[in-house]
Amino acid sequence: MNRLEGASLAYRGFAVMAFLVIILAGIKAASAIVVPFVLSAFIAVICNPVIQLMVRYRFPKLLAVSLLMVFIVLMGLWLASVVGSSINDFSRQLPQYQSQLVEQFAWVLDKLREFNIQISKEKVLALFDPGMALSMTTNMLSGVGNVMANLFLIILTIVFMLFEASDLPKKLHFALDDPDMRLQQIDKVLQSINQYMVIKTLVSVATGVIVGIGLWIIGVDYALLWAVVAFLFNYIPNIGSIIAAVPAVLLAFLQLGPAQAGVVAGLYLGVNTVMGNIVEPKFMGRGLGLSTLVVFLSLIFWGWLLGSVGMLLSVPLTMIVKIALESSNSGKWLAILLSDKVSEDENDKVEQAEQAQ
Repeated sequence: MNRLEGASLAYRGFAVMAFLVIILAGIKAASAIVVPFVLSAFIAVICNPVIQLMVRYRFPKLLAVSLLMVFIVLMGLWLASVVGSSINDFSRQLPQYQSQLVEQFAWVLDKLREFNIQISKEKVLALFDPGMALSMTTNMLSGVGNVMANLFLIILTIVFMLFEASDLPKKLHFALDDPDMRLQQIDKVLQSINQYMVIKTLVSVATGVIVGIGLWIIGVDYALLWAVVAFLFNYIPNIGSIIAAVPAVLLAFLQLGPAQAGVVAGLYLGVNTVMGNIVEPKFMGRGLGLSTLVVFLSLIFWGWLLGSVGMLLSVPLTMIVKIALESSNSGKWLAILLSDKVSEDENDKVEQAEQAQ
């Protein structure tokens, strides 16, 4: 009987894995439809508190949604035109920047040879192309821009989501057979994701504004473009600020010299240190409970599955999965593995199990 139960459990595990592979393959194949929908959902989450605030001040909901959508469309069109022209101009000069960067990189290798550090230029450039950081940024921005090409579909989806937002918690409770509203996990999911996205957006806007003004004062070309890059990449945890800083520092190095490049690096370091270690934790509390390894792996996974938008939204998407697993008895073990630390209740259970052994 035990062998039969073990075989049944193994078959069940294989079936679950097969279902996951099929679902992920379907999402990957339908990414052209899924990505705009996911992006619309998270923009709606960010806009919903503004709509609620306007309704509280006696604005009709239709008027509130209309005003907010007009503002978003106008800002989006203005930003797209300005940033788009900057990207096109920067892309035209990218080969020249890359060749200059390779020459500067060769100069560094020559200086190292003076200290008897022999490094082959060809082998180093074969393993590491210093111009790749510049092209990677433009490629990622192009990926986000391609998604925003469906602006009308995204705006229309956001409008319908905002009108349905007030009824969504009740619908979820009834859909999960909880008409008495006893399950708090559903509300926790919505509240956690909403709080994270709003705070992260405000912090990202502040980061982009400070970086843009700082680069403009220093005299770095395409300051507005790098401000938008800092805003977008701030959604990417851990390595997003590093990726955003690299092209601006390299361009400052080529354009203004090593001293100004050091100032730009210090600007990014100071802004991200203050925002990431002081401002964001103060308003976000103890955080979202994801381990650093999980955050990094989720960045890779969602980036592979949904492209640039998946990388930007990797943390909130992983949080949805984690909190959904916490509400399921069969998925709690996986939610614990995703957590940054074991809670006191779970730690007590582990200690009791060790004492029993």
